[in-house]
Amino acid sequence: MPEETLLAFDYGVKKLGVALGNSLLRQARPLEIIETATRDARFARIEVLLKLWQPERLVVGLALNTDGSDQEATARCRRFAHQLEGRFRLPVALIDERGSSMEAQKITGNAPDDAVAAAIILQRYFDALT
Repeated sequence: MPEETLLAFDYGVKKLGVALGNSLLRQARPLEIIETATRDARFARIEVLLKLWQPERLVVGLALNTDGSDQEATARCRRFAHQLEGRFRLPVALIDERGSSMEAQKITGNAPDDAVAAAIILQRYFDALT
């Protein structure tokens, strides 16, 4: 795989965790949490991040039930991924996010951090490449 910069998203209706990573190092790090009042403001902030980091690929966490079946949030995650792909013309990968918020909570020792959860999702993407 060629070296790529990637941004990952832990999608939520109210908050959006964002992480950054590089395919050469295969390491992800939390970047920020986007908390905006409107969808337009959310996409405007995403556009700023895309211009700043210039990723070649995006990753979106896919909410699934513990048994791997779809849940209510699954369709919203898929829709968000399609919106990213359509608006910004970048390839988007969907990665199983089950347990990422609990793992983020263990790492931070506090309430789940959506940016840390996004980094966990991106790390899962990198780990799946090997």
